[in-house]
Amino acid sequence: MGKRRRVDDRKSAKPARPDSTHTASDPAKSPARSRRPAVLAGAAVVALGGGAFAVYSLFGGGAFAEDRSSAGDAKPVKTGPLSAAEVRTATTAFLTAWQKGSVTKAAAATDDVAAARTALTGFAQDAHVKDVTLTRGKRAGDDVAFSVKGTVSYKGTDKPLSYTSSLTVVRAEKDGEPVVDWRPSVVHPDLGEGDRLVTGEAGTPPVKALDRDGGELTAKKYPSLGTVLDGLREKFGKKAGGKAGVELRVVRAKAEKGKKKNADKTLLELSEGTPGEVRTTLSPSLQAAAEQQVNTRKRASVVVMRPSTGEILAVANSGHGFNVAFQGSLAPGSTMKIVSSALLIDKGLASANKVHPCPKYSSYGGWKFQNDDKFKINGGTFKASFARSCNTAFISQAKKLDDNSLTLEAQQVFGLGMNNWAIGVPTFDGAVPVQSAAPMAASLIGQGGVRMNPLNMASVVSTAKTGVFKQPYLVAPSVDGRTLATASRPMSESVRSQLRELLQYTAAAGTAAEAMAGLGPDFGAKTGSAEVDGQKEPNGWFTAWKGDLASAGVVQEGGHGSESAGPIVAALLKAGSR
Repeated sequence: MGKRRRVDDRKSAKPARPDSTHTASDPAKSPARSRRPAVLAGAAVVALGGGAFAVYSLFGGGAFAEDRSSAGDAKPVKTGPLSAAEVRTATTAFLTAWQKGSVTKAAAATDDVAAARTALTGFAQDAHVKDVTLTRGKRAGDDVAFSVKGTVSYKGTDKPLSYTSSLTVVRAEKDGEPVVDWRPSVVHPDLGEGDRLVTGEAGTPPVKALDRDGGELTAKKYPSLGTVLDGLREKFGKKAGGKAGVELRVVRAKAEKGKKKNADKTLLELSEGTPGEVRTTLSPSLQAAAEQQVNTRKRASVVVMRPSTGEILAVANSGHGFNVAFQGSLAPGSTMKIVSSALLIDKGLASANKVHPCPKYSSYGGWKFQNDDKFKINGGTFKASFARSCNTAFISQAKKLDDNSLTLEAQQVFGLGMNNWAIGVPTFDGAVPVQSAAPMAASLIGQGGVRMNPLNMASVVSTAKTGVFKQPYLVAPSVDGRTLATASRPMSESVRSQLRELLQYTAAAGTAAEAMAGLGPDFGAKTGSAEVDGQKEPNGWFTAWKGDLASAGVVQEGGHGSESAGPIVAALLKAGSR
């Protein structure tokens, strides 16, 4: 049956900053935002809506009323916005049936009967949850929050379970009756497509993760590390010599071919296992500073690493669910010009101190590109264009490049986009697909199909600083004998020296100067802003090095990179240099 789709067609009325990307028609769309609520497993539940669950009549227009129409007397399909009564009735029908264990009725109250039946059956049989109490909470339009209380019972061991979830009521495609819009997160907010809730002996023993100094890393002390600790357990639990306990956990779906599987997640521990130990490269002082810095902004993510070795020293996200810093897939905006500049210099199409075109407009593949406020630089050098983040300086060179030129530069010199990084936990290793016409040109300025995260961009600026790609890592390869990824060729000395000059000038006198004040002279930086359809403000990016530290950050919907992500990155470079 059909799903209700939410469409957000807001357009940004505010012009972008100097390093924002403007096109007359850019088809790149932002991924739909997740509506999954935060995981509250094990937390106390507030029974909203008056204690015990209120039961309403399930018939006479309810979500699974029988004989809605008789043969030969077809009723018209209901349309229009849902009323409060319809939302309440559909919610009550679904939750009442689920609470009673009537899986067939509960599934019939949704718009995907088969998927709902499988998930709800698994809730009882695989997760071993019994004595379920569901309490409806607050309604916000067609969305309804509810609390879940029950008991996880496995081989004579019982433990209480409580959390909150939510559902959305939509009209069924067939007859327009109100039904629950089925998604796995209805059962538990941490479930994605193909994931399962399972109680039993844990697939992997627990681990005690240590920082580089031997101190214990916990999600309580460092909230951003929740998913990282899950990943460490998945990868090193057995190798570290621990013993598995009994747990309720989310078993993640198998990854698509060529992608990395997300780590399983423990929701409730029924009996303790014996953890093994695994040491990471994280710096306790920098990790604490990173946690503090990302909490100054909403939707902020940052990574700090050491260019000379690839060691990751800190990773933090202001949202403590999905690890955007390691696994995000976002257009990097003008920070991608680091890679594009290396390509142009490599091809002899640009030189730091030679005159380079920066017109108001530049067209390619049917698109007309422009700079913010339609600025231009008359008779300026490529260094001046880079420092001010001139889009047309790059677009104007697209006609002299092959469709795969940027892809090969990213792979062969910067180690990006080959899905072969082995840092110790799951990551997204960047994507620079081969494109043609206008999207190829857009990729030169970090739009088109290019996708990165802070880990990728910290690696990019590290490679620019040293001239050699060193794969970032969180756990030393000697721990498990894994092989780190390498790039097939080093950066030439000419490219390296010019790229460093571009980045140093940008940090000293360009768009990054304000954020990087006081960090020179051994420093370099690049700002970026990536516009995303449906957002009032672009995503703000910033990547920089100071001595043997490199960092990159993004603030989604943060606006200009120097004002949003820049202070976060600069503060961490200062903290690490003390």
